[in-house]
Amino acid sequence: MKIIIPMAGMGKRMRPHTLTTPKPLIPIAGRPMVQRIVEDITKVCDETVDEIAFVIGRFGKEAEDNLVKVAESLGAKGSIHYQDQPLGTAHAIMCAKECLTGKVVIAFADTLFKADFKLDSSQEGIIWVQKVDDPKPFGVVKIDANNVITDFVEKPQTFVSDLAIIGIYYFKDGEYLKSELQYLLDNNIKEKGEYQLTNALENMKAKGTKFNPGKVTEWLDCGNKDATVYTNQRILEFNKDQQRTTTIVNANSLIVEPCFIGENVQLINSKVGPHVSIGNNSVIENSIVTNSIIQTNSKIKNAELSNSMIGNYSEYTGKSDDASIGDYSTIR
Repeated sequence: MKIIIPMAGMGKRMRPHTLTTPKPLIPIAGRPMVQRIVEDITKVCDETVDEIAFVIGRFGKEAEDNLVKVAESLGAKGSIHYQDQPLGTAHAIMCAKECLTGKVVIAFADTLFKADFKLDSSQEGIIWVQKVDDPKPFGVVKIDANNVITDFVEKPQTFVSDLAIIGIYYFKDGEYLKSELQYLLDNNIKEKGEYQLTNALENMKAKGTKFNPGKVTEWLDCGNKDATVYTNQRILEFNKDQQRTTTIVNANSLIVEPCFIGENVQLINSKVGPHVSIGNNSVIENSIVTNSIIQTNSKIKNAELSNSMIGNYSEYTGKSDDASIGDYSTIR
């Protein structure tokens, strides 16, 4: 089985953090977002994953090497493919078209989830969904009495279904999907100026392919800063029973679990947590930090922070319940 991760988007809603770091590489509870995605998917696959293909922009060699290492850590080959123009989801997948063979999972890189099932790879196709209170901002599916998807509806303004598509798909026949995606490109079939995966799904369904919904117990979005901080909170809660293995310099400080504390972090006269992630080599001094993400090599001093994201190599002093500063920034 193969996994394809389209992740070439610029992550504009996550700026300033994505000005220097591609969004899928931003850490959530100590691990890059994309690493958590592929780990979650491999856990639910009922077959061995032999290749993970990352469809990226020009992120640079260091980022590419890190992605390959993520795949190798899961026992899979890692491959890098480029999408140089934002031409839609179908186009992004076809940038890794040589990987569309056999059984394939496609997962867009800003979706984390919690699930308690195993993927049934004998099915023709699975589209993972989650029930939502307000389906208007999402693509949704309708299902029949036999739990087969009958319709795909994009951002319905009147209620048709509350099962939102979360951006993870399974296809038993990757070659068939490739032919349907190629048809869209060859015939210039676009929606709102882009080639869309949903058009291929509609064509496949019309030809008799049965798509079943795969339901997750929790769907976590990383589309913007607030959503990412909340996702960090939920991941820390999921993993709160895991034993801490890092070394902490803790001078007259208190950690309120659950938290992720990286290597060589110094806590001085501070209270940290709950729901705080701190990257390697950062220093928290005379501060109170809750529900926040502090990345590597940063310094928080004489501060009160909540619902905040602080980038790498940054310094922050002050009081805020909504700080968001990128790498190499100073706020005093």
